[in-house]
Amino acid sequence: MPGLRPRCDGPWSNEVHLRMKSRSTLAAWLGSLDASRLARVLGTRKDASSPPEPRSVGELADRLQRPGSVALALPQLALPHLQVAEALAALRVPASRDALAELLGVADDDTTRELAAVLEALADHALVWPDGAEKLRMAGPLRQAWDAPLGLDAPLEELLSGTTSDELRGMLAALGVRPPGTKPQRLAALVEHHSDPERIASVVAGAPAAVRKLLEGRAGAGPARPARFIMSVSPGPDVEPGARWALERGLLIQDRHRYGPARMPAEVAVALRGPGWHAPFQPVPPSARSASVTPTEVDREASAAAAAFATHAASVLSACSTTPPTRLKSGGIGARELARIGKAAQADDAVVRLTLETAYAAGLLARDGDRVAPTATYDAWAEQEPPEQFAVLLQAWRNLPLTPTQARDEDNKALPALAGAPPCNGCVQARHGLLAAAARLPAGQGVRVASDLGPLIAWYRPLADSSPDGPPFATVIREAELLGVLARGALSAIGIHLRTGDAEGLGIECRRLLPSATVTARIGADLTAVVTGTPSARLAAVLDSVADRETSGTASVWRFSVGSVRRALDAGRTHEDITTDLATVAAGPLPQPLSYLIADTARGHGRVRIASASCVLHGDEPALLAELAAHRQLAKLGLRQLAPTVLISRSPLDTTLAALRAEGYAPVAETAEGTVRIEKARPRRAGAAVPAPRGSRARGGGRIATSTAKESAAFDPSTLALQLLTAPPAPEPAPLDGGAPFATDTEEIVAGWAKRLPYSDVRQLAHAIDAGQAITVEYVATSGNRTVRTLSRLDLDPPYLEAWCHLRDAERVFTLSRIHSVMSVAPE
Repeated sequence: MPGLRPRCDGPWSNEVHLRMKSRSTLAAWLGSLDASRLARVLGTRKDASSPPEPRSVGELADRLQRPGSVALALPQLALPHLQVAEALAALRVPASRDALAELLGVADDDTTRELAAVLEALADHALVWPDGAEKLRMAGPLRQAWDAPLGLDAPLEELLSGTTSDELRGMLAALGVRPPGTKPQRLAALVEHHSDPERIASVVAGAPAAVRKLLEGRAGAGPARPARFIMSVSPGPDVEPGARWALERGLLIQDRHRYGPARMPAEVAVALRGPGWHAPFQPVPPSARSASVTPTEVDREASAAAAAFATHAASVLSACSTTPPTRLKSGGIGARELARIGKAAQADDAVVRLTLETAYAAGLLARDGDRVAPTATYDAWAEQEPPEQFAVLLQAWRNLPLTPTQARDEDNKALPALAGAPPCNGCVQARHGLLAAAARLPAGQGVRVASDLGPLIAWYRPLADSSPDGPPFATVIREAELLGVLARGALSAIGIHLRTGDAEGLGIECRRLLPSATVTARIGADLTAVVTGTPSARLAAVLDSVADRETSGTASVWRFSVGSVRRALDAGRTHEDITTDLATVAAGPLPQPLSYLIADTARGHGRVRIASASCVLHGDEPALLAELAAHRQLAKLGLRQLAPTVLISRSPLDTTLAALRAEGYAPVAETAEGTVRIEKARPRRAGAAVPAPRGSRARGGGRIATSTAKESAAFDPSTLALQLLTAPPAPEPAPLDGGAPFATDTEEIVAGWAKRLPYSDVRQLAHAIDAGQAITVEYVATSGNRTVRTLSRLDLDPPYLEAWCHLRDAERVFTLSRIHSVMSVAPE
C-alpha cells in the first residue's frame, strides 16, 4: 500500500542496518564536540584512543562500538547508568528523551536533572548519545547486553514477522475487530489494538482464570513458570493451560524461528503491569549511618594499620626468602605452608595471603619449579624504606584481579594462595567501588559500621563481585582496613591518592604516615634485642643471622642463644665479625653476657670436624700412605690425608681397591668389623630339576626348573590346586583392551570421560546411573582435597555428573575425570 516502506524480515539484515545507522550518528555526534568534551570521552574510553591513534572520526566511532570496548566500559558504570541503559534497550532506540522519562517515571525537576546527568555520563562513555533528530542512540553491543531488557520481549510487530495473513485475520476476529483486506493492514490493525493498554486489560479481564494466571506470570506480575519446549509452531494439546486462548488473540506469539515457549509481546507485558508501573531508576545512592570523624583521627588509625601491615609484609617476604614455600601439586601455596609462614612472621592468615598476592603481582615473587621464591626485584625492594615498600604493595592491591584474603570456597574448603585463578574483573570493580563509595561520603563523616559501605559499593559498581558469604563486600572492606585505606569508616589520605591513581601523591602520603625504618636496636643484658617500629633491611638481616625473632609488629624482639650464635658461625662468620656487626647496629655498647656468649660459643665451635668419605685407607707405614696421597694416577680417587697413617677416599671401596692394584700395590679390604675380607670365588651351579607329572609336557623339553631343592621338596599339587581355586578371578578386560563390547551406551560414555576408573568401576557407576540407584565415589576437587561422597539422583551430562550430594546436602556438579573410585552404598 502507499505509505508503507518495504520491510526486511531478516534479523541479520536489520542488525546490520542498525549498526551502520548507529555508527553514522555516533561519528556525527563526535564531530560536533569541542576539543575538551572529546578529550573527556577519550579519557573514559582509553582503549579506543590507544595506539595506533584513530585517523578519523569514523575510525574512532568504529573503535568505540567494538564489543570488547563496550564490555570494558560496562563494569565502570553505576546503578542509575545501567538502569537508564536498560530502559533505552527496552524502548528499542532511537527513542525520545520524553519516552525515556515516562518509562522511568521521571516527573519532578530534581529527578529530571538527575536523568540528564546520567545521560551526560553515558555520553562521556560514548554509550548513549543524541542524534540530529533529538533522539537517543546507543552502542549496538550495549543494546545486546540484555536478552530481555526490563523483562520485556520484542514488540508485537517484530514477533509477527513470520505470521500468515489468515492467522492475523483469526487473531483480529477473536478480539472482535473486523479484519481489513490485506496482510499489512491486518498487521497494522493488530499492532494498533495491542498498543492500547486499556484494550489489553479489558481482553485479559474477560479471560478464564487459568489464562489470567498464565499471562500475569509471564508479564512479571506473578510467579514465573518454568519454560517448556514446544516442538510445533501451532498450539497442540500439550500447550500450557490457557496458552491456546492467549495465542488465538495475539497475547502470546509462537516464534517460528526457534523452539521454545510462546513469547509475550512487550506491549502486552507493559499493559498487564498496570498504569502505575515504571522501570526502576535510583539516581541517589543509599544512605549509610555516619558519624563525625576528624582528619587527625583518620590519619592516626591509618598510620597504625599501614605501619603494622608494612612490618608484617616485610617479615612474610623475609620468611619466603629464607625458605621458599612449596607449591601444591594442584597449584598454589597450601594451608600448611601458609601457617608456617604466618608463624615465622607473627602474622595472621589474611595478612600472609594479602602480602603474597600483592608481592606476586608486583613482581617480588615468582614461581620457581615446585616453589615460590623471591625475585631480583625483591632484593631491591628490601633495601627501600618502609613507606616505599608499602606503596609498591598498595598499588598492586588496587588492580589485583582477585580477592586475596578469600580463604574458603563455596564448599567451605580451604583455598590455596597464588593458585593462578583466572582474572576476575568483578573483584577489581569491587575495590574501585569501595574507593568511590568512601570518597563520596560527606566531609568529616565516616560510616559507623564498615559493613554499611556494602550497599554503597553495590550502587557505585553493580557488576562487582560481592563476598560469597556474610555481609556484601565484607572481604574487600576488611582488606582496605588492614592496609589503612579505610580508617574510622572514612577514606584516608592514602586511599584518596590510591583512588585517583596518583603515584607521586601516594608516595608522599606514605612517607608522611609511615615512620622511617629503624636502623639501631636496644640490646639488653637478658640477651634480647628490641627494635621499635619497622627495622631496616640491614638491621633485620644482621639480627636474623645471629638471633631468633620472637615477635613482630609495633616492636620486634630477637633473642640470642647458643644455637643462634652457632648458626652464624656455621655460615662462615667469625667471632670478630659477629661482634663488629652487632656493635654497629646496637644503640649502645654490647652487654657483657652477650659478649661472653659469643666468645664461649666460638671457642668450642669446630673442635670436632666431620668429613665425608666413601672409604678409609690406613696402614703402619706413613711413607707409603704419603706416597699414595701424592700419586698422580690415583688423583681421580680424591685421596686426602687426615693423619700420617690415615687417608680417606671419595671413591667407593671396590673402585679404590681396583685402582691401587692396577698401580702395583697390594691392598686388602676390611669388613665393617675391621677383619680382612676373604675374596673367594664360588663356582656357579644350577638348581636341581623336578620331573614333570606323567602325561604332561612342559615348555622347553618337558622339565619344570626350580631354584633350589628345598622349593622342589615343598611342591604339593593338591595345595597348588586349592590355591588356584580360591584365588580371585582375573579382572575382566575393558572393551577398549580387547574385551567384550560395552553392555550399554552409558558404560561407553562413562568410560570415555572417567579415565581414572577401572572397567569394573565404570560398569558399577553406569548401572547406578541407569537404575537410579545411589552410589559412593571417591572424588578429588580442583583444590586437591580428596573426599568420599554418597550421590543419588544421578544425571549424566558429559563430561559432568549432576547429583544430589549427601555430604553437602545440596545439588552438585562433579567432573567425571576427577572420580577416582566407585563403591556401592553400604546398607543402613
